[in-house]
Amino acid sequence: MRFAYGTNGFTAHRLPDALEIIAELGYAGASITLDAHHLDPFADDVAARVARTAQQLERLGLGAVVETGAPYLLDPRGKFEPSLVSDAGRDLRLDLLHRSIDIAGDLGAPVVHLWSGVLAPGTTPEVGWDRLVDGVAALLPHAERAGIVLAVEPEPSMLVSRLGDALDLRSRLGEPERLRVTLDVGHARCNEDAAPDACVRACADVLAHVQIEDMRRDVHAHLEFGEGDIDFPPVLAALDEAGYDGLVSVELGRQSDSAPEVAARSLAALHAYRTASRGAVR
Repeated sequence: MRFAYGTNGFTAHRLPDALEIIAELGYAGASITLDAHHLDPFADDVAARVARTAQQLERLGLGAVVETGAPYLLDPRGKFEPSLVSDAGRDLRLDLLHRSIDIAGDLGAPVVHLWSGVLAPGTTPEVGWDRLVDGVAALLPHAERAGIVLAVEPEPSMLVSRLGDALDLRSRLGEPERLRVTLDVGHARCNEDAAPDACVRACADVLAHVQIEDMRRDVHAHLEFGEGDIDFPPVLAALDEAGYDGLVSVELGRQSDSAPEVAARSLAALHAYRTASRGAVR
């Protein structure tokens, strides 16, 4: 596995500066959130920006995934809206995801990370699932042509809120190879019945991306390592057992005001957990 840091934790920095710092600290990759202040997929000069970013990633030796969870990119007043399950505006979300697939291909990033969205009041789960399945089905041929994996993340409060929901989505679509799973270790602690290491084992064969941070049971707040109650060595041991060789991306989007220090502490903690994981019960 390779440790990475999410650029949504560097929103006070220009993207090139953030990538330089991430590499200097010793990370092997970056989870790049497409957002208005970093790599805006709707900018007139997006192609040139993507080309410069691809060159920088290659120079720094950083792997990458593309993350599509910018909260206000599509609607400056509606957080995470519109989504694939929204009553209106789903075409705008699909447009973003199609653009993201192309950007990922140009960056050399093999994975585009996405989530379902929150159901509007009065929208039934059945309607939400129909919309989600239709939307992802429309994306899969593009992902196949581009050689990109779509990795759906269970997100607390969203339609796909648990790992079982993500696996259900794959099942409804015939378990396509280009649709896999992003597992957020903190979310697994927050709202899954099983322990995070058991969640790794439950989705190991379809795991495309891992996000990691500390968290507490039933509280959806992304915390620095040591501030929550997750036992990380068994999680990293489970990833090793699974032969996972993708990015393990630190997801601390609310710590941008001290990003370099937080990123340095996070990598030191991950290395310590990785050392301890070699003695974890398997």
